Amino acid sequence: MPKPKPAPPAAAVEILREPAEVKYAEELAWLRSIDDGPRPSSWASSPRMVRIFILGSSPSDKLDREVRPKFFGDPSTIERAIVTLASDRGLLLIGDPGTGKSWLAELLAAAICGNSTHVVQGTAGTTEDHIKYSWNVAMVIAAGQSRDSIIPSPIMTAMQGGLMGRFEELTRCSSDVQDALISILSEKYTTIPELKGDNVVFARPGFNIIATANARDRGVNELSSALKRRFNFVQVPVVTNKKTEKEIVLFRTRELLARNRFEVEVPPALLDILLQTFADLREVSAAENSEESRLESALSTAEQIGVLEDAVLHGQFFGEGELAPGMLARSLVGTLARRIPEDVSILNKFWHAQVSKRAKKDNAGWRAFEAAGKQALEHLK
Repeated sequence: MPKPKPAPPAAAVEILREPAEVKYAEELAWLRSIDDGPRPSSWASSPRMVRIFILGSSPSDKLDREVRPKFFGDPSTIERAIVTLASDRGLLLIGDPGTGKSWLAELLAAAICGNSTHVVQGTAGTTEDHIKYSWNVAMVIAAGQSRDSIIPSPIMTAMQGGLMGRFEELTRCSSDVQDALISILSEKYTTIPELKGDNVVFARPGFNIIATANARDRGVNELSSALKRRFNFVQVPVVTNKKTEKEIVLFRTRELLARNRFEVEVPPALLDILLQTFADLREVSAAENSEESRLESALSTAEQIGVLEDAVLHGQFFGEGELAPGMLARSLVGTLARRIPEDVSILNKFWHAQVSKRAKKDNAGWRAFEAAGKQALEHLK
C-alpha cells in the first residue's frame, strides 16, 4: 500500500479569508521598521503609522513606497478613533449597515496590536460567559474549579495579552450582557467569584475594546448610561460621494475576487450603471413616507460590492468570462428582492419609472440592463 502523504505544514495551508494582520503582514512589518514616532504603551505602531496603514500614504508623509488606502473615509474620523483607543475609554463605531464598521475595527486592531481575531459576535443568544469566561466541565469534575479549568473569552484573552478586543453588534445583546463590560472598561479587571484565591484577571497595558453598533438597532437594546460613559462614540457615515464610493466598490470587489484568483477589470460604464441605480434607489426610498414602500435593504455600499461580485462570478462560471449588463441586473434584483411580493413590487415600479427613463436616453448598456431586470422581476412574481 502506498504511504499516506504527510499533511502540509501549517504555514502552507490556505485559509478562506486572511485577517488584516496576515493579509498585510509585509506592509505592516515595513511600516513598523521605519516607525520612530511616539506610541502608547504596548502598541506595535505609532498613531501616525496606524493612520497611514488605514488611509494610505500621501506625498507629505515622505515614504519610500506607496501605502494604498484600505478604508475610505474622513481622516478626522479615523484620527478620533485612534486617539480614543490610546485613552481609557473604549471605542464604539456606530453607523448604518454596510458602512464598513467591522472592517475599520479589524484594521485598527491589526495595526495597533497585530491581532484582530479576539472577537465576540453580539446576538440575542450572547451570554455573559461569551464576554468573561466559562468552564471546562470535564476538568472541573476531575479536579475542581481552578485557573487551569477556565476557558477565557476572546475579551479576557485580549486583557491578559494587552491586546485589542472586538465586540461586534453590541446593541444586539441584552442589557444585562452589555453591562458585563462596565467593570472591564472602567476597572480594567474582572473577578472570578468561584475561586477563593487568585480570582482577579487584570488587563495588561495596551488593552482596549473596539465595539460596533448598527444605527438602525437603536431602541432594540439601548445601552445603559453607565456603559455609554465608558465609550467614545465615533459615527461612521454613509458614503455619499460617488468617486469615493466607486473606489470602495472596486477595491473591495477586487479583494474578494482575488480569493478565487480572478483578476477582472470592471467596465467603467457598467460600474456607473450600478452606482447610479443605487443612487436612484436611495433617492426614491428617501422620498417615501412609509416603511412598507421602501426596500428592506439598506442600499449600502457593501450591498453594491455583493452585487458586483455576484455578477462577475456568474460571468466567469456561466457566461463568457466577462461582466455583462444583464448579469448585473439579475444580480441586483436577486440581492435586493428579499420580501416577496413587497420588494418585487417596489423594484418593479422603480424599474419601469427610473431605469426605463435612463434606458430611453442612454446607451445600449442601460437598455440591456433594463430588459434583464424586468425579466428577473417577472420570474419572482
